[in-house]
Amino acid sequence: MMLMNKFNAYVHIFFMDGVGLGGPDAEQNPFVSAEMPVMSELLGREDWYLSGNGMISTSRATLVPTDANMGVAGLPQSATGQATILTGRNLPQLVGEHYGPKPNTIIRTEIQKGTLFQEVVAAGGSAALLTPYPQGYFEAINSGKRMYSAVPLSVVSAGLPLLGAEELRRAEAISPEFTGQGWRDFLGYQDIPIITLSEAGKRISQIAGTYSLSFFEHWPSDRSGHRGSLEDAAAHLEMIDTVIGGILESWADEVGLLIITSDHGNIEEKDHRRHTRNAVPTLLVGEGHAALAERISDLTDIAGVVRQKLGL
Repeated sequence: MMLMNKFNAYVHIFFMDGVGLGGPDAEQNPFVSAEMPVMSELLGREDWYLSGNGMISTSRATLVPTDANMGVAGLPQSATGQATILTGRNLPQLVGEHYGPKPNTIIRTEIQKGTLFQEVVAAGGSAALLTPYPQGYFEAINSGKRMYSAVPLSVVSAGLPLLGAEELRRAEAISPEFTGQGWRDFLGYQDIPIITLSEAGKRISQIAGTYSLSFFEHWPSDRSGHRGSLEDAAAHLEMIDTVIGGILESWADEVGLLIITSDHGNIEEKDHRRHTRNAVPTLLVGEGHAALAERISDLTDIAGVVRQKLGL
């Protein structure tokens, strides 16, 4: 794969909202019943999702349980968790609590002080959020009827554009539900191409290779934790596994670092509809993955791994 950025490596963060490591109870944890052959083969065991396993490392990947609580009481939330991932600063401690889903004034200020997006741009690299937004979203933001969540705020604060329907049509972006079907069913974009889950993964991998840093935000996983049945959640996890398979099939380990992570637990405990204090899975794929994983303890450490890989 040809690198089309100034660095000799690139990083992609595949972000799954609301995915934690849970327990072995099949009536509570959808991971137990979900068929996830890609992750099981990658990590060499079928019970990789259990919270008590500790770090798991194979020749191609390392999975490290990652603390999303960061020394703050209460249930982790999206705004502080996502901002922590993108800044490397402990936002729950700075705010005084876990906060979300949208950033408050303190979180917005911290994001505007600098994120990985801004650091990459300042170093002469290229960066993008690969998740597109419909025209109605931009209109709601511009009218003040809607607020940016932490990830798109980080992008626009770095002077980068958010992608939209045109980029999705040109295969330069990936729908948050992967296939594009949601744009047709719920947003009225009947001309959006429909792709398979595996194709979505391959496309994420291919687009990532054209940027120094890219980020894909899959927020429906958190919704699947808050709503729906245990069986629905298991099916959702199987869908993610298929997409990850597509990414791995096309991923260039020698130059690219793939980071799969989350901001807080949720989907792994379907006996309630709240977030959890469970560790979240951070998966690293790429050259030097085991050594990089040793640096990760909580969400503040992910930004440092990105900086090290890109030489920021």
